Amino acid sequence: MRQFLIIDADDTLWENNIYFERAFDEFAEFLNHSSLPPQEVRDVLDEIEAANARIHGYGSANFARNLRQCYQHLAEHEVREDDLKIVMGFAERILERPMEVIEGVAETLEYLASRHDLTLFTKGHPEEQKLKIDRSGLGVFFGHTAIVKEKDREAYRKLVEERGMDPERTWMIGNSPKSDVNPALEAGLNAVFVPHAHTWILEKQDLMPGKGRLLVVERFGDLREHF
Repeated sequence: MRQFLIIDADDTLWENNIYFERAFDEFAEFLNHSSLPPQEVRDVLDEIEAANARIHGYGSANFARNLRQCYQHLAEHEVREDDLKIVMGFAERILERPMEVIEGVAETLEYLASRHDLTLFTKGHPEEQKLKIDRSGLGVFFGHTAIVKEKDREAYRKLVEERGMDPERTWMIGNSPKSDVNPALEAGLNAVFVPHAHTWILEKQDLMPGKGRLLVVERFGDLREHF
């Protein structure tokens, strides 16, 4: 039976968070704090990101703002404008990184698109996400693309209603328990959890039981065995 497959983008179809992690490593080295190890610096940045995401959303531009704020908070000397330009540059260069589609994704999408209705559902800055979709070459496999500020229960319910999807035949596929799996299940959809070794810490949660069915696979290519 034909299914409605809603598929996440970042760290499900292509690598994303590894570039933010590398930018943070550059930031921590530049900060060179005398008493805080990188992990404790990361904890401070996580708090800043969690607070700012609710206001400004996601993406490299917002990450640059977060790094700037973290540097102003932790720097042990007078903060110069040149320092802030360097700090923000760590984030701004993320968009220059090569697009790395995850192994098995392209051929799996081609297979799924011939059998089911595919929707790409991602959050973040619209222009930045559109750029990544174009650079990946994967947009051709999707009948519809939706970019939202936050992927919560209401966002899923709105998407399903607008697209006329049958919840019992609708599956959300992604690597984030917080944004992909749990809110989809809470909205009455089914979900597939595709773990990623470098999922952003703020996207991690325990998997919650919901109204729909939950499937866990090891890699994206395994979807061919289920759909």
